Amino acid sequence: MPVLKHVRKLVTDWFLCGMVLATILAWQFPRYGASGGPLHLDSVINIGVFLVFFLHGANLSAEQIGRGLRNWRLHLMVQGTTFVLFPLLWLVARYLGAGALSPMLMLGFLYLCALPSTISSSVALTGSAKGNVPGAILNASLSSVLGIFITPWLVSLVVGTGQGGIDLGPTLLNLSLMLLAPLVLGQVARRWVGSFFARHKRYTNILDKSVILLLVYAAFCNSMQSGLWEQQSGNVLLAAFLGSALLLAVVLLLTTRITRWAGFDHGDEVAGVFCASKKSLAAGAPMAALIFGQHPALGLILLPIMIYHPLQLVVCSIMAEHYNQRAAARMAQPQVAAPTP
Repeated sequence: MPVLKHVRKLVTDWFLCGMVLATILAWQFPRYGASGGPLHLDSVINIGVFLVFFLHGANLSAEQIGRGLRNWRLHLMVQGTTFVLFPLLWLVARYLGAGALSPMLMLGFLYLCALPSTISSSVALTGSAKGNVPGAILNASLSSVLGIFITPWLVSLVVGTGQGGIDLGPTLLNLSLMLLAPLVLGQVARRWVGSFFARHKRYTNILDKSVILLLVYAAFCNSMQSGLWEQQSGNVLLAAFLGSALLLAVVLLLTTRITRWAGFDHGDEVAGVFCASKKSLAAGAPMAALIFGQHPALGLILLPIMIYHPLQLVVCSIMAEHYNQRAAARMAQPQVAAPTP
């Protein structure tokens, strides 16, 4: 069964198992990873995040990005879905289900909808489905850069700015220093270190995911220390799962319809659907720490993206196989020669 194969792969993924382990450790030993705790994770995470985004910059190929610049319809579709359609869906959900979810979980879904697309899985799935890989690289990378500014702005539109909300100016400055600056430095240093990191990509991916796990552990430690989870019923996990699954299903349906309505070819349809439906946990975890600071509900705010992340991998992997089979069947069809006059 194709579905069972993907689920089995998901269950054996060390990173996803690590997220479960991080939450269990935070539940059992919250004081160690909390702010001011003996592990001093605040400083460790800041260094780790800077290194991760430096590596992202060093791995971005300007040549590949340049090849996808002219496809403005694909760019408009992906960025419009990521930063306009997702937040509009959240507004509809809040209007229809006002009061059904706790305010902090609704804030978590808002944060999920405001996040940029993910780079690695979008590009990998697009490639495996015979899609437009340069277009996927450009749009996923562009989304990550835009998200540094758009994500906190979108969140501030709901929670407000200043006292009781997001201090937008300092937040944007911190995000630029911690995320954008190392990204630019990595791109500048690419000519000297790019080939080295490309040869050792496995280890850079391990570093990337390890930093995310530390962020998840620290966020849940602070939430445990604040007593947040003692105030939540067991239904919160079910609500977060059902909400994430419904959101993913709606977005995949809409993006598929939009790409076909716009007349995209196979390559652009694949890139559009996969890039526009993804949300980045790799960017979301460090950005949440900078946007919300030591918010006691940070663990609950991160919960939707932590559930959405594995869901999007399973569902889009199945879709990638379907797209790949469709492309193979199309190539196998005999080409009818044009009649000679």
